[in-house]
Amino acid sequence: MSCYEFRSQFIDGHWKDGSDSQASSDVDPFSGALLFEVRCASVEDVDAAYSAAATAQRSWAATSPAARSIIFRRAAEIVERRRTEIVDWLIRESGSTRIKAEIECRAVQEGMLEAASIPYRTTGLILPIDTPDTESRVYRKPIGVVAVISPWNFPLHLSHRTVGPALATGNAVVIKPAEETPITGGLLLARLYEEAGLPAGLLNVVTGSSRTIGDAFCTHDIPRFISFTGSTEVGRRIGRLAIEARVIKRVALELGGNNPLVVLDDADLDRAVEAATLGRFLHQGQICMSTNRVIVEAGIYDAFLARLVSAVEQVQHGDPASSGTLVGPAFNAKQFAQNMKHIEDARSRLRQVVGGDPVGTVIPPHIFADVENADPLAQTEMFGPILFVIKARDEDHALELANATEAGLSSAVFTQDEARGLRFALGIEAGMTHINDMTVADMPFNPFGGEKNSGMGRFGGDWIIEELTTTHWVTVRRPARVPVIS
Repeated sequence: MSCYEFRSQFIDGHWKDGSDSQASSDVDPFSGALLFEVRCASVEDVDAAYSAAATAQRSWAATSPAARSIIFRRAAEIVERRRTEIVDWLIRESGSTRIKAEIECRAVQEGMLEAASIPYRTTGLILPIDTPDTESRVYRKPIGVVAVISPWNFPLHLSHRTVGPALATGNAVVIKPAEETPITGGLLLARLYEEAGLPAGLLNVVTGSSRTIGDAFCTHDIPRFISFTGSTEVGRRIGRLAIEARVIKRVALELGGNNPLVVLDDADLDRAVEAATLGRFLHQGQICMSTNRVIVEAGIYDAFLARLVSAVEQVQHGDPASSGTLVGPAFNAKQFAQNMKHIEDARSRLRQVVGGDPVGTVIPPHIFADVENADPLAQTEMFGPILFVIKARDEDHALELANATEAGLSSAVFTQDEARGLRFALGIEAGMTHINDMTVADMPFNPFGGEKNSGMGRFGGDWIIEELTTTHWVTVRRPARVPVIS
């Protein structure tokens, strides 16, 4: 089995270079090695991709559930065969540690198997109606063409969690991956589905500068739905563009998080420490669901902090390709500089209990204790290996602190009293809460999304089917029945 080769665009089943005059370099975040030269897409390439998608979608929507389902089962088999190659790309292009890359590859494969069931779950309804001799029906139809804008931190999975369900419900897709991860964010998916036999035109990838094609990608007349994962600032702009476009679009926005992990006074401290460590430092904290704040009841604060410090001091950091590495490189120079600025700010006025100097682009884990929840750093999403520990007076205060943020993506609470944990979880203003588990969790059949400034819409399961389809109400009025006279 040969390794995949790539060109910078995949449009209507053809691999080609972009037609814009600009080019960009795809670089390994750890070694700095050049991986791929990208000839950027132009606005004309975007138009060609959308036109191809619209043409291909019409016949795809008419195919049988079996014809669609088999594509996803084949794709899942291909992912299994090419697992080593896929994991290698995730390590080299997105700076993933091997641990995280394996998780991401498995998530994509599970998403493909989930997508294989979706054609059989996209159902309509027969509704009650009071009008005589009339039937009321609701048909569920594909929305048409779906635009996907994906980030660099979990590029393969965060593209595919929309791509798979969109194709499964009879839509076509155009992906604009992050400029820094063109392969794992889009081109690799195109290769996988091409090998699986997906008809040409249904999945297209345009790579290039957001400054050049970003607005055109969002405002083009053809796409009816925009799926975006990224910062709240950019998400707001995309939402405005979708509403202001000549043809209004639906949006699903998964935006920033400031995720609390709450440790109540009856918690299993070892389990809580394990969850806080993995939930913060996996993939160097570059995950929207990462634990940003650990909020601990006062009675167990010192004991918990001592165990957390001991555990995090043992966390392996360095070469992301090494099997035991949990913390790898900052993704790029901008991320590195931003994280170092946060650390310097924190050191100037907060109590550091774990830390160290960077080696190359690898920043070791940092923990700051006795932090005020209102501190500007605690209220900032840390996209790096930096954790804040906050003391709560009691359970009510812990809930108040957990909710005192503009974000509302994921959360966690630790307690050995399940009823207490459930009561606390239902009080958290977030889209997701995990009792006695870490804040990082994503499954293809569950609802994934946030509240407040963490976004709108839900990915996964029946919720993404709802997002990616439209309902059409049809009534059928039949001739009045003539009474039978005996």
